[in-house]
Amino acid sequence: MRIVTFNINGIKARIETLLRWLDEAKPDVVLLQEIKSIDEAFPRDLFEDRGYRVETHGQKGFNGVAILSRLPLEDVTRGLPGDDIDEQARWIEATVIGDKTAVRVCGLYLPNGNPAPGPKYDYKLGWMKRLHARAQALMAEEMPALMAGDYNVIPQPEDAKHPENWTEDALFRPETREAFRRVLNLGFTEAFRARVRGAGHYSFWDYQANSWERNNGIRIDHFLLTPQCADLLTECWIESDERARSKPSDHVPVWIDLAA
Repeated sequence: MRIVTFNINGIKARIETLLRWLDEAKPDVVLLQEIKSIDEAFPRDLFEDRGYRVETHGQKGFNGVAILSRLPLEDVTRGLPGDDIDEQARWIEATVIGDKTAVRVCGLYLPNGNPAPGPKYDYKLGWMKRLHARAQALMAEEMPALMAGDYNVIPQPEDAKHPENWTEDALFRPETREAFRRVLNLGFTEAFRARVRGAGHYSFWDYQANSWERNNGIRIDHFLLTPQCADLLTECWIESDERARSKPSDHVPVWIDLAA
């Protein structure tokens, strides 16, 4: 089972980019973030024509997450539990039925949180507390499960080209990284770091200041796997070359292969 997370930064703005990439890459399951579209306006027929089941949790002009799957999906739910009045579309999950086993797949778009400190940062930290609670529940179910997407978290200094420039940013503040570690410490495996060590691996390059050309990137798109899912992991990689294509997102796809 080949699963990929991809912050597309606007489905309308990058539909040709996304369709070209899908036709070339042919993933089994795609977790999309920042679709920036209400559910009714999402161009689902373009993906269904390519053999994908489509589930969305959209919001007009902002946020929004989706699952595209060539494999059967069951028990689709939308919205991160813990706050009934939260209207931001940042979480979707479903069970993917593989050839060998089922995997609970959670797609997320964690809040940016800037400027920090402030109300947006408070919302980010509150959202991460809710994420921790959902992560605990997934662990208790003892089934293969993963949480993947744009976490807006730079876990370690090696995950930024210039970490000194991020010290006061919401993506790298100590409180952010501590909240991320609390989730990991429940027993999750961070898939990329289970396979690749060292600096220089990024999943986001800003459109400003020639960031891509200077490789001034950060790694903020992550897969977190329960132990049962980590046992199925065979590979994880970042498709960085996609950033050099025409009309790119500022993020690139991050992939895992599961023996599922």
